[in-house]
Amino acid sequence: MFSHIFVGASDFERALAFYRPLMDVLGVQARFCQYERPWAGWQSAPDPRPLFLVGRPFDGGPPAPGNGLMVAFLAQDRATVLRAHEVALLHGGSTEGAPGLRPAYHPHYFGAYFRNPDGNKLCVEERG
Repeated sequence: MFSHIFVGASDFERALAFYRPLMDVLGVQARFCQYERPWAGWQSAPDPRPLFLVGRPFDGGPPAPGNGLMVAFLAQDRATVLRAHEVALLHGGSTEGAPGLRPAYHPHYFGAYFRNPDGNKLCVEERG
């Protein structure tokens, strides 16, 4: 359904310091990193898309988080959700909801919510 998701970053180095360890925890493979542009991308497996991209907005303006916009990543298990939340906070993120069950979504939904250093809301949920 999706080709790619792009999240703008005001500080590319800070964004890499946040996303590289997060993607490592989630087991998402880096596809490219171009400092001169600057932007970086990670790809799904086994297919090359969708891509998750982070970098300076194309128009050169400042990035701004959208109200009601959230990017959610799948994790293999609850331990990975816990670790992803922990890694996000260790690398400049802020919590928006500690890892745990969210029975209002469905009885077995387990997820964690946080914001990246630019304020974009992210989620990691158990693939289940």
